[in-house]
Amino acid sequence: VQLQASGGGLVQAGDSLRLSCAGSGPYNIGWFRQTPGKEREFVAAITWGGGSTYYPDSVKGRFTISRDNAKNTVYLHMNNLKPEDTAVYYCAARSRSQAYSGTYYRPNIYDYWGQGTQVTVSS
Repeated sequence: VQLQASGGGLVQAGDSLRLSCAGSGPYNIGWFRQTPGKEREFVAAITWGGGSTYYPDSVKGRFTISRDNAKNTVYLHMNNLKPEDTAVYYCAARSRSQAYSGTYYRPNIYDYWGQGTQVTVSS
């Protein structure tokens, strides 16, 4: 499994971005972000069929995760971006044969990781 995250960039506060995770296959997918010196933070997750999505309170109402399985791609739509959203964003895959509900926010349950894409939000 090769995951390819893309779509990051430099934007201003209040702007929107859409990240893509290509190669998402028939996997449960999570998005995480990380800043230097901090642990990887859960941002969003979606089950392989797209029937369930999960978000932490910090992004709920601003970020939306979706997938197009025909294109083998998961998207992270980010609206009303804030400077504190600045980070490297990673997508990760977990086999659908493994438990996901209740564990999706833990980085260590994912089997595969993409290379990350930088998102920088200026104030």
